[in-house]
Amino acid sequence: LVCTTIIETGVDVPNVNTLVIENADRFGLAQLHQLRGRVGRSARRAYAYLVFPPGKALSEIAVKRLDAIRAFTEFGSGFRIAMRDLEIRGAGNLLGGEQHGHMESVGYDMYVRLLSDAVAEEKGETPPPDVPCTVDLPIPAHIPEAYIASLPARLGVYRRIADIRGVEDARDVTDELIDRFGEPPATVTGLISVALMRNRCAALGISAVEQEGPWLRLCPAAVEPAKVAALSAVFKKLFRVKAGAKPAYELHAAPGLTPLELLGAALDALEGAAGAEE
Repeated sequence: LVCTTIIETGVDVPNVNTLVIENADRFGLAQLHQLRGRVGRSARRAYAYLVFPPGKALSEIAVKRLDAIRAFTEFGSGFRIAMRDLEIRGAGNLLGGEQHGHMESVGYDMYVRLLSDAVAEEKGETPPPDVPCTVDLPIPAHIPEAYIASLPARLGVYRRIADIRGVEDARDVTDELIDRFGEPPATVTGLISVALMRNRCAALGISAVEQEGPWLRLCPAAVEPAKVAALSAVFKKLFRVKAGAKPAYELHAAPGLTPLELLGAALDALEGAAGAEE
């Protein structure tokens, strides 16, 4: 078989057991890995020869690539090759070697959050306060096994939903679920809505949302007059304030509104008051 690099993607000729790659120093590491994978696709022992002109002075990066492709030969080494390729090429200051130790220490998700806060601070913006918030509402919010059968996949989706920080994140997660598993059932959309509401509450300094009988209770760190006025203007007699050791804004269930819709309307009013203060 004599051909160009077109065989890099998907060509499967099991009888071919020897591959010679000319000018191997000119290829990327991922290309070399894909090309090498075209042989050894049956029970027959295979050989891959990576050659370059004799006496040619190789660049430092080319030497590192050829060393890496020679070192990682075992089955399933694609991830290690990808990581080695990232080390060789670099990925900028934010995700490159200069930050590698810190990212490993705190985890990728936390690193991205810290990075977002640092960027916002440099722009002169105030990062949203990281206030943990619990939302306890009588809403079916879970991922059924009938929708995602694999436990690791379900756990991964739970984590993605827990990381939702805004409307765009919620849309991205929903689109991803539709692409991977089909249209999400009501329990999954409820879970996404709760996650979105939780983060909106946290940004407003609300530590808990709960329902007691017909009353929906939002627990802020302190009662703020501007927010009381905003809620009172929207909900009128359906709104009351509790002061004391555990202050709360309480809303009476309105006809035709689900708990999530009622909470959404309250958060709209609170966000409007916060925006007016700024």
